[in-house]
Amino acid sequence: MRVIVAAAGTGGHINPGIAIANKIKLKEPNSKIMFIGTSRGLENDLVPRAGYELKTIQAYGLCKKISIENLKRLYRTFKGYGEAKKIIQEFKPDIVIGTGGYICGATITAAHKLHIPTIIHESNAFPGKAVTMLAKKTDCILISFKDAKNKIKNAKKIVHTGTPVKVKKLEYGKEEKENIKTKLGLSLNKPIVLVFGGSQGAKAINEAIIEIANKKLNRNYQIMWATGPEQYEIIKGQFENINLNINNIQNMKIVPYIYNMEEVMNISDIIVARSGAMTITEISNLGKPSILVPLPNVSNDHQLYNAKVLEKIGAAKIVLNKDLNAKALNKEIENIVNNPQHMKEMGINANKNSVGNVEEKIYQEIKKLVK
Repeated sequence: MRVIVAAAGTGGHINPGIAIANKIKLKEPNSKIMFIGTSRGLENDLVPRAGYELKTIQAYGLCKKISIENLKRLYRTFKGYGEAKKIIQEFKPDIVIGTGGYICGATITAAHKLHIPTIIHESNAFPGKAVTMLAKKTDCILISFKDAKNKIKNAKKIVHTGTPVKVKKLEYGKEEKENIKTKLGLSLNKPIVLVFGGSQGAKAINEAIIEIANKKLNRNYQIMWATGPEQYEIIKGQFENINLNINNIQNMKIVPYIYNMEEVMNISDIIVARSGAMTITEISNLGKPSILVPLPNVSNDHQLYNAKVLEKIGAAKIVLNKDLNAKALNKEIENIVNNPQHMKEMGINANKNSVGNVEEKIYQEIKKLVK
């Protein structure tokens, strides 16, 4: 099989594309797979690291306001369509797959014009503009959350497959769990609240946790906190200003980044995080209670819609960014840790949103279109 994957910008777009490519390679080792991206996004690191060729084109998101900059972006994006068309004509793929973002516009449109089968995978509960605009031209749209289906009009075919993620549910014995906790420098007895804000951290969440530490609010639970590499030194300085040593704070382990995230998520009792599509999927797969702080000011408020997927089934609590502070966050954490039965029920509810055999389902939809 010859495949082009269009994926650009953030890990939330690129990683599902890589997972799909890996599945195709697993099933059909002789497949030829190429990625199309831009010269600006994480694809320039992640795609070559995964072992795939990357070709870049010009593609930009457009602002609502009329401006010179917007006209320039429109012109460059139109040129990008021509660039995508040329790459597709030279590579001669059996199918073109888009995993969201503005890169899909030029690539999927070019493939459609050349009568090549197309698939788009949408990770978010509220589909992006590229997906809704390309619905008519795309042979099949794969969605992560059922909630997305009613928001996509005029689609030829929509299939609920879920989103491929690296983090899976692991069954640890008591001794294994205790060994992981000991290595992390965590207590064996107190509930673990895992806090992270994506690879770069989340400033609002970080500020609330600093205040929790300063006021010693986390007496009944311990926090495993990934600040984000760029914010770690800043936070270290903030702690020094209030006479606290970042390496010696009661009931708190603080690191810039968690490299063994699958292990840590599996042993944690509650997760506090932003609500990107992949985070929601991982929380669902693991069956963990969560407190979600949607990133504001993103397209269509899609993180809020992602969080509502878990909130409406009793699996998560939402705290809006504007309402986030130590008192509000601590209250939500205490409400869960002080009620073990409620915590267990939230985890069970989260797992109801999990979708099994995601990569296989996506592969089967690809095979239906490839002749």
